[in-house]
Amino acid sequence: MVNAPPSFLGSLSAFESYDNTTQIGTTFPDKSVQLSKLLNAPNSDELIKDLATLVSHRGVVFFTDQDLQIGQQKELGRRLGKLTGNPESSGLHVHPVSEDLPELGADVSVISSKGGIARPEARLTSTRASRGWHADITFEPVPSDYAILKMHTIPEVGGDTLWASGYEAYDRLSPAYQRFLEGLTAVHNADTFIEYVQRNGLKMNDNRGSPENTGTSLTTIHPVIRTNPVTGFKALFVNREFTKRIVELSPEESDDVLRFLQLHISENHDFQVRYRWRKNDIAIWDNRSTFHTATTDYGDVLRQGNRVVSIGEKPYFDPKSKSRRAVLGVPFNVVPEL
Repeated sequence: MVNAPPSFLGSLSAFESYDNTTQIGTTFPDKSVQLSKLLNAPNSDELIKDLATLVSHRGVVFFTDQDLQIGQQKELGRRLGKLTGNPESSGLHVHPVSEDLPELGADVSVISSKGGIARPEARLTSTRASRGWHADITFEPVPSDYAILKMHTIPEVGGDTLWASGYEAYDRLSPAYQRFLEGLTAVHNADTFIEYVQRNGLKMNDNRGSPENTGTSLTTIHPVIRTNPVTGFKALFVNREFTKRIVELSPEESDDVLRFLQLHISENHDFQVRYRWRKNDIAIWDNRSTFHTATTDYGDVLRQGNRVVSIGEKPYFDPKSKSRRAVLGVPFNVVPEL
């Protein structure tokens, strides 16, 4: 049974799928639906463009037990962006601390519980799992549109990933607060990766997927409310990991606003989805309108996968863009008193 609206699924409506929650997440549960077959289908461009559109609408899409190889994963990453209009100059991201492994290449990020991109700190200092909420590489002048993660090594129990909807995070704010945030900009920074490079005697990668993503600075400024060019919807675009301050506010005001928005994302479980990984599952998400975080509840067990991140467009806010709920005619929630 297909639950997602046909306008979102397009040519993918031929395959079984279901929505994980009302706000975010769609799963293709049948492992006969292989992304490798979509890449080579006669109508491949149509299928991949519809997949990208579905991801942008639903935030994250899951596929079960995939045989997609690393070269195919890169191809899919490139085509998701190109078929939905990202700039010609945008390619796959090379993470500042990615190793150029012969079997993977520098444009593949190894997501591992043993360190590196997923765990750059020398040691974990927070007792709150919610500190990990982020969108990928927002510290770049031209950040990500789509990301594809294939998990190949997973704990027997634990290690889930959660995603939250940036569309719904925007729509849950009061109209007055929405107007206050629209037009504001925020500093995004990832000095933690610079410290990781220095601490481990490494060299930071340059030429990171866009002509603008170069040099040794990992600081940039983006709009607080961003328009997704695929859907035209407004989304909240600040995150706990990389957003440091709001430019137009005083330091105290900025701290208060960011603290509220970070709690707004992490505490509203009804616009989140939690995914329990199985070996070789794949998740594809839109970094322009989602946030995510891993669940580190599995001790010293290895948890590892390979991630490909496509570079999108420079973030912008279009004052004429609409909220997701307004466009789809979805009623705004009224929180019950009891």
